[in-house]
Amino acid sequence: MALDPRLLAVLACPVDKGPLYYLGDEGGLYNPRLHRRYVVQNGIPVMLPDEAVEVAAEEAASLDARIASGDLTPTFAA
Repeated sequence: MALDPRLLAVLACPVDKGPLYYLGDEGGLYNPRLHRRYVVQNGIPVMLPDEAVEVAAEEAASLDARIASGDLTPTFAA
């Protein structure tokens, strides 16, 4: 189940308050500035800083390239 676009439009990182990139329910929400991912469980984003997952450098580089290419869009314009 994909997240509602209205919810995505207001989601921000709880740590740095910047936009996130939605990778689908399986991928969660990615913060390229902190290289952290917030998981989505049962269609609900878990936005607790202590629950965020550190993204490995190789995966972060791949996600950053997708962002640069325009393949992924931010939850809101910063």
